[in-house]
Amino acid sequence: MKLMIASDIHGSAKYCRELLSAFAREGAQTLILLGDLLYHGPRNDLPEEYAPKEVITLLNDVADKLLCVRGNCDTEVDQMVLDFPILADYAVLYDAGRKFYLTHGHHFSENEPPKLCRGDVLINGHTHVPACRDKGDYLYLNPGSVSIPKENSVHGYMTYENGTFTWKSLDGIVVSGYTL
Repeated sequence: MKLMIASDIHGSAKYCRELLSAFAREGAQTLILLGDLLYHGPRNDLPEEYAPKEVITLLNDVADKLLCVRGNCDTEVDQMVLDFPILADYAVLYDAGRKFYLTHGHHFSENEPPKLCRGDVLINGHTHVPACRDKGDYLYLNPGSVSIPKENSVHGYMTYENGTFTWKSLDGIVVSGYTL
């Protein structure tokens, strides 16, 4: 199974279109979105082609392929216009005996992790900075941001397939990777 993981679209139609093009190119079965789908929030500048209504349409068109968690900019009113659930604070997936804990990062994060077992993987967005750090008992990963990358990172996402996480720019250029 191949997964694609992304975070922080923040209402950018341009980068949402690029993300969905990358999703089609990758051939992943599921696109995991780690929150902050429609709005930019008070701390961020408007992303390029800020058009939340267009993002709604783009994401609703692939609703059956999405698994989402709630970001700090996502609200109940967003759920009213989206055809897939976005209000869960976290999701848990299992692969090869490992638990993947998926969350946005504003409640649980690298510095405030949930209860995890040795070998588990914590994946969150929120910081807009890609990361891969072995924390001893667990692995911490962050795909960065689709629309508002920070700390000179790329507009990007990551994939997971056969025990390997790969970070890529939206045009598919590999930035780095990590094998479990």
